[in-house]
Amino acid sequence: MVFDLDLIRKLYKEMPGKIEAARKLVGKPLTFSEKILYSHLSGPLPAKPHNRGKDYVDFAPDRVAMQDATAQMALLQFMTCGRNKVAVPSTVHCDHLIQAKVGAKKDLELAIETNREVYDFLSSISDKYGIGFWKPGAGIIHQVVLENYAFPGGMMIGTDSHTPNAGGLGMVAIGVGGADAVDVMAGLPWELKMPKLIGVKLTGKMSGWTSCKDVILWVAGQLTVKGGTGAIVEYFGPGADSMSATGKGTVCNMGAEIGATCSLFAYDEKMSAYLKATGREEVAVLADGIKAHLRPDEEVMADPAKYYDQVLELDLSTLEPYVNGPFTPDLATPISKMAAAVKENGWPEKLEVALIGSCTNSSYEDISRSASIVEDAVGKGLKANSEFTITPGSELVRYTIERDGFINTFEKVGGVVLANACGPCIGQWARHIDDPNRKNTIITSFNRNFAKRNDGLASTHAFVASPEIVTAMAIAGSIAFNPLKDKLKNAKGEDVALKEPTGFELPPKGFAVDDAGYQAPAKDGSGIQVKVAPDSKRLQLLEPFKAWEGIDLHGLKLLIKAKGKCTTDHISMAGPWLKFRGHLDNISNNMLIGAINFYNEKTDSVKNQLSGEYGPVPATARAYKAASIGSIVVGDENYGEGSSREHAAMEPRHLGVRAILVRSFARIHETNLKKQGMLALTFADKADYDKVQEDDSIDIVGLTSFAPGKPLTVVLNHKDGSVDKITVNHTYNEQQIEWFKAGGALNVIRAEFAK
Repeated sequence: MVFDLDLIRKLYKEMPGKIEAARKLVGKPLTFSEKILYSHLSGPLPAKPHNRGKDYVDFAPDRVAMQDATAQMALLQFMTCGRNKVAVPSTVHCDHLIQAKVGAKKDLELAIETNREVYDFLSSISDKYGIGFWKPGAGIIHQVVLENYAFPGGMMIGTDSHTPNAGGLGMVAIGVGGADAVDVMAGLPWELKMPKLIGVKLTGKMSGWTSCKDVILWVAGQLTVKGGTGAIVEYFGPGADSMSATGKGTVCNMGAEIGATCSLFAYDEKMSAYLKATGREEVAVLADGIKAHLRPDEEVMADPAKYYDQVLELDLSTLEPYVNGPFTPDLATPISKMAAAVKENGWPEKLEVALIGSCTNSSYEDISRSASIVEDAVGKGLKANSEFTITPGSELVRYTIERDGFINTFEKVGGVVLANACGPCIGQWARHIDDPNRKNTIITSFNRNFAKRNDGLASTHAFVASPEIVTAMAIAGSIAFNPLKDKLKNAKGEDVALKEPTGFELPPKGFAVDDAGYQAPAKDGSGIQVKVAPDSKRLQLLEPFKAWEGIDLHGLKLLIKAKGKCTTDHISMAGPWLKFRGHLDNISNNMLIGAINFYNEKTDSVKNQLSGEYGPVPATARAYKAASIGSIVVGDENYGEGSSREHAAMEPRHLGVRAILVRSFARIHETNLKKQGMLALTFADKADYDKVQEDDSIDIVGLTSFAPGKPLTVVLNHKDGSVDKITVNHTYNEQQIEWFKAGGALNVIRAEFAK
């Protein structure tokens, strides 16, 4: 089935003319990113080129994708905006609420029973508003999008930070919060600061144990978790063209871990082949017809430094496998130095669990290469020396690899195949461990490895590597094993080496599936009732947030001064809390419970200035709210790094937090705060973070003349009577200031449709 064919035809027909006009406007050759961005402007071309990293621009994305955990809040917001159908093609994917316990079949059955009311809600609201619905077990949102919806030269947004996975098919695909999705589904322009451009020139070709995953592991080491913030990372060159489409998807997927707006590869023969293999030959033919417009201009590839804000170069023939971590995805260690790093840092060498798959690395190519390692190991008398799990990314992949015998291969060494869902990658993992406080090591082919991310245990050292390296280490049972040179002892006492992995980019017998799990929406949804029980503990209809009072804010209490890394996982944990993603009040009980309090080095323990006692962060916030006192959160660098979850912005808003003041923000989280009518502020002098004291009463001055580019003043009234006045910056434009004044972007949308 080919989705959106008429949309793609229209886009491709208009694209060459729009690109030529943009080229004249810019006055120089264009990168591929610029071609897509300028051809997706929501209005006419501007009088002068948009300034990268400075100008806010309105875009018109082609589609929206939502996963079940974020779709709940997005659609609860959408149903209040006044439209009877989504304005652009949109889909919901049920992948986040399935917990990995024993295996695919039983885990899926339990999830369907446990989450029935949420699935019924998502199914009914999708049916009503013209949204495609992918049932539980159909697969992970990003893999399903790549197989069905992604197309070269398109633009989409998705309510998940790893939406950029679609860049593997040449699509600008950007992770956003649910409020952004509501804008686009309502037919309104979508605002984004014009991204900077980072070019990555790839030459050479990979071989042996090296895989596409190692490209992004290397890039993460070069750019760090903040290095891609505000930028599109565009890969090009002969090395890029040599990589499979799904391999490109892996690189783009994990680009979220360097803070990139998205990542992108130019259209080539590998993408064409993947489109055809997944039943979209018509799209491939159309793309082939405008191929020159789906790649950077030749002058750009010849002299990239003239056209990108930053350029990295990598010869793939020199790249070795990497292992990144623990606790951060940018700590990159080449496999040749891993054993020494393990010893030097005191990381637990024994590997307890190895996990492959997820949205990042569950392609047919990934699975077939990992299966070849297992087949070789079994033939040489070896077995897995750690727990070993396999997570297919979609039912299409799972059905095909079962047909081709790979599941049976993994089971020969005790591998357990989990449901086609996110599972352990997002903390949906009922892990069994003898002592949760014992230091231990796991390795995954996933994308994210912050502390507690996979199993909720701070003691777990999580590393990230390619499926091939993860599989080899599962056989060895050691994080220090280097399959390129080390040998293993088999049951006979013989020293044996593992052969280099081999596999197939695409299944030789083609993809196959019985039931992909798709439910088309009703043609007329006017008579369909959205299912939300009044007494539900998991779903709650939304009330609009209150508008700004029109005055400066005085007497705010410091709720918490967060120390160090504070990701969206720290602000609004996943795992068991996922069940409350559709109930704002209930999920707000996890607000900032993972953040470290600067003053006592503890989590979920802050001083209540009304009582003088220490208690949980959410309870303290509720106490201030009950007393009609606003509060403020202070944070460190890159605050809100990680997932796109808007709950991390909605929960503070719901519990009376008026402002978040930090040294710097991650892009998506800053936007989410603005959308919810919050103040997202940064210290003009980062050293002023140190001036904030535990018992401060805080004023925010200058709001009555709130304007773009104009700093505000924060007054820190200390307990001893002394005062510090500090300057704080913001990035609000006129429209975003209106969101703040109205009490949130959704209030502005409601007002528009009420006219």
